[in-house]
Amino acid sequence: MKKFFTLIFIALVLFTFSASVDAQELAEDRISGVFLDIPFPRFADQVERNSSFRFYFDTENLQAVRVKLSADQNRIQDVLDIIFENTDWKYTIDAQKRIFISRDQALELNLADDFFEKGSSELDTVRYESDGEELDRFFLRNKLWVIGNSQKSKSASEAVLSGIVTGLESGKPSSGTLIFEKKNYTQAIVDDQGRYSLTLPKGRHTILVQSMGGVQEQRQINLLGDGTLDITLEENIYSLGEVVVSSEKLSNINRPEMGVQAISMQSLRKIPTALGEVDVIKGILTLPGVKTVGEASVGFNVRGGAADQNLILFNNATIYNPSHLFGLFSAFNSDVVEGVELYKGSVPVQYGGRLSSVLDVKPKFGNSEKISGSGGIGLLTSRLMLEGPIGENTTFVVAGRSTYSNWLLNLLEDNTEFTGGGASFYDLNLNVQHKIDDNNTLRLTSYLSSDTFQFDPDTTFSYSNKSVNLAWVHYFNDRLEGEFVAGIDNYQFQIAGRDDPSNAFDFGFNINQQHLRANFSYELDNQHTFNFGMNSIYYGIRPGTFDPFGENSIVIPESVDREQALETALYFGDNFEVNDVFSINYGARYVLYNYLGPGTVNNYAVGQPKSESTLVNQSEFGRGQVINSYHGPEFRVSARYSLDNFSSVKASFNTMRQHIHLLTNTSAITPTDVWKLSDPHVRPQLGNQFSIGYYKNFSVNDLETSVEVYHRSMRNLIDYRSGASLFLNNTIEQDILNTEGRAYGAEFLVRKNNGKLNGWVSYTFSRSLWRTSPDELGEQINDGAYYPSNFDQPHDIMVVANYEFSKRINTSLNANYSTGRPITLPIAKFQYAGSERVYFSDRNQYRIPDYFRIDLAFNMEGNHKVRKLAHASWSFGVYNLLGRSNPYSVYFTPVNGILEGYQLSIFASPIPFITYNFKF
Repeated sequence: MKKFFTLIFIALVLFTFSASVDAQELAEDRISGVFLDIPFPRFADQVERNSSFRFYFDTENLQAVRVKLSADQNRIQDVLDIIFENTDWKYTIDAQKRIFISRDQALELNLADDFFEKGSSELDTVRYESDGEELDRFFLRNKLWVIGNSQKSKSASEAVLSGIVTGLESGKPSSGTLIFEKKNYTQAIVDDQGRYSLTLPKGRHTILVQSMGGVQEQRQINLLGDGTLDITLEENIYSLGEVVVSSEKLSNINRPEMGVQAISMQSLRKIPTALGEVDVIKGILTLPGVKTVGEASVGFNVRGGAADQNLILFNNATIYNPSHLFGLFSAFNSDVVEGVELYKGSVPVQYGGRLSSVLDVKPKFGNSEKISGSGGIGLLTSRLMLEGPIGENTTFVVAGRSTYSNWLLNLLEDNTEFTGGGASFYDLNLNVQHKIDDNNTLRLTSYLSSDTFQFDPDTTFSYSNKSVNLAWVHYFNDRLEGEFVAGIDNYQFQIAGRDDPSNAFDFGFNINQQHLRANFSYELDNQHTFNFGMNSIYYGIRPGTFDPFGENSIVIPESVDREQALETALYFGDNFEVNDVFSINYGARYVLYNYLGPGTVNNYAVGQPKSESTLVNQSEFGRGQVINSYHGPEFRVSARYSLDNFSSVKASFNTMRQHIHLLTNTSAITPTDVWKLSDPHVRPQLGNQFSIGYYKNFSVNDLETSVEVYHRSMRNLIDYRSGASLFLNNTIEQDILNTEGRAYGAEFLVRKNNGKLNGWVSYTFSRSLWRTSPDELGEQINDGAYYPSNFDQPHDIMVVANYEFSKRINTSLNANYSTGRPITLPIAKFQYAGSERVYFSDRNQYRIPDYFRIDLAFNMEGNHKVRKLAHASWSFGVYNLLGRSNPYSVYFTPVNGILEGYQLSIFASPIPFITYNFKF
C-alpha cells in the first residue's frame, strides 16, 4: 500500500495533462507482436522500444501479471483491456503517451502545463549522494533528471551524456555494464573506470542500465546539452552467482564481433572442477571450440590451434604458463579476477602476436568504500584476499593462495613412482589504483607465482611467472580516451638433479619480456568509434643453460645462445554502426619484427636440407644489430546483419602473425618446454581465419542459440624430424620441419539464461590437419600427406546444467565427451643389422580411447542479509563421478624383451571435494 501511495504522489507531481485523450491522437502508434507468456514489465519494455509510449508502474507488484497474446496493429487501449481483464489493475494514458498503471482506480492528472519548466533546472552534472541512508529506488527510476545547459549549444541537435556507473555498496566502477537509450537503442559499454558516453538527440529519453549481475536501473532524462549523469547500481550478494556466459541481453545478437565469449566469475563458481577450486581455464573449456588434450593439461586448444597459439593476458601482462600443479589449477586466483573474455573468432585490432585466440583476464582493483575481503579453505589449497581504500582516491587489492599438502600424488596411478615426491605452489597479487582526478587514473598490477614439484627425492622441477605493469588512463574529453602501459613479464623454469654428486646439475630457461602500449578510443558519433594505437615488445630469451652443481660434479657446462627481438605494431580500427540492422567492425595492424644481435647464424648450402653436412659457414652479429626482419599487415573485419530483434547473421575474417614458438614434442605444454623466437631459419607463423554464424534468441532472450562455421589456414608451423633433439640444441633448425595446416569446423550452442534450471549445451565438430610444406627440402612426414595434429579431436559435447532449489541452494552437473586424440603406435617388428627393430605407423594414424567424464557439485550459501559480519558458502561434490579411467596417454615399454603397451590415466577414480568460501 505504501508503494501505491508513493506511485500516486510521484505521478501527480511529475505529469501535466489530463488522462482524457482522444483516440485519434493515440492511433499513430499501433501495437504489434507475439507475447508468449511474459511478465508485464517485459511486455512494457518491448512496447516502449517499438513505440513512443512510456510506462510508469510498480515493477515488483506487476511482475506476477503475465501477458499472453498476439497483436497486429492494435490500439494500446485494446491491448491493455485484454491484459488487465478480471484484475484490479487500471491504466491512464495522457496526451504525451505516458501510461500510468495503478491498482483499484485510474489516476486523475490535472497539473499545470508549465509544471515541468517551473520545477526543473538546467545542470551540467547530476549526482546523487545516499548519505548512508537506504535509497528510494522507485523514486530515482521515475524522477525527471534535466541534464545540460540549453544556452551553451543552441544550434546543435545532439548532446553528449556521460558519467560514471558505480556499485551502491562497494563504490567500485561497474565495468562491463550496458547502458542504452530505450527508444533508439543507442548504447555504450561502461569501461574499467566506470565511465560511459552516449550521443543523443536533445530532448526526453529513458536510459536503461543493465549490470553484469543482472540488476537493471532506469533514468528519465531531459537532455538540453552536454552534461553528466552518475548512476549507482544496487548489488546482489552472490557468493556463487547466476550462471551467465554473457550477462548482456541481446549482446550475442547485436555485437558485430563473433566467436567472442565473456564469462562472469559468478558463472565460474558454479562449474564443478577437480578439488573444488574455481578455475578460469577450466571455465573456458566448457565453451564450444575450446578443448584440452587431457586432464591435468597445461593450456588449451582453440579451433584447431596449438596451445602456444593463445595469447593469455592478465591486465596487459603476458602469462606464459597459465597453470599450477601439473595443470590441475589455473594460475589465476578467482578472488582477484573481475571477468574473462575469450576471443576466438573476431580478435580486436589492438591484440596480436598469436594465431588462435586471446584470453583477456580482467583483475579487480578494490572497492572505495571500506576494507573487505574474501577467501576459501579447500582440501588442497587455501586463499585470502583483502581490498579497500587507502585515503580518498586510492584503492588496493592484495591476495595470496597456497597449497599445504602433498596427498594428491597418492591418488595418481602407479603412485609408487612418486615415493618421496611432493608438490607445492603459491601465487601473490597486488593491485593498486589511484585516481588523480576525474580525468586521470594510475593503476599498478603485479603478479607472482611459483611451483615446485619432484617425482622422487633427487630431481626437483620448479617454474615461476612474474609480472608488473603500470598503466595511466587519461580522458582527454568525453569522446577521446587513452591508456598508456609499461610493464615487465618474466617466465622461467629450473631442473635440479641431485641423484649422484658427480652428475649433479642445474638446468634453467628464462624469458624476459618488456612492453610498452598506447591505446586510444575516440567516439566520433553514434555511428563511429575509432580504436588506434601502438604496442612494442622486447623479447629476451635464454633458451637453456646446463651447469654443474657442487664441487664434485663433473658435468660439462652447456648453453644455447641467447635470443632477443623487438616487435612493434601500429593499429587502427573502426566500429561502424551503419544503421539499426547493419554494423561492421574493421581495422588493420602493421607489424615490424626485428631479430637482434649479438648472435651467430649458420649458413647452409642453397637448395639442400639443413644438416651438419650442408653447413657452409657462420655469420657473426654484434649487440643490437638487426640480424633479419619480418614485417607485414594483419587485417580484421567482422560484420553483423540483424534479421529482426531476436536474430542476426555475422561474418568475420582475420589474419594473424606469431613470432614466438614453443618447442615441444608433447601434446600439452609442460614446464620443461622452451620458447624460440623467429630467426633467419624459423619464419613467423601466419594464419587466416574466415567464419560465419547465425544467432537466434527465443522466449524473450531467455534461450540463446547459435551456430558458427569456420575455416583456418596456417603456414610456417613447427613440426620435427623423427628422432629430433630439443634439449640444448644450438642447431635446432636442423631438426625443424616447416609445416602448414588447416582447421575447420562448426560450433553449436544452446544456452538457457534464466529459471531454476539453466546452463548450456554445446557441440563442436572440428578438424586440425597438418602436412609438411611442399617446399621443405628435408623429411616429408607421411609422404607429404595431411595428418591429424596432436590435438585433433573431431567431436566434443559439453553439458553444463545448474538447478536452483532456492536462492541459497543449487546443484551443478557437467558432462563432457570428446574424441580421443591422435597417437603414433608401433605396429610391427623386424630384424636389421643383427638386432630387432620396431616399425611405427604413420604419424598420428591411431587414437587413444574417447574421453567421457561427469562432475557433480552442490553449492550452499548462508543467508543473504546485506548487513552481517561475513557471507559464507560451501561447495562440495565429486569430480569424475563415474570413476572412469580416461586415458591421458598411451605408451610402450620393453618388458623382458617384449614391447608392452600401457595406458596412463590422471584421475582413475572419483575425486570428492569440499570448499568453504567466505566474504566479509
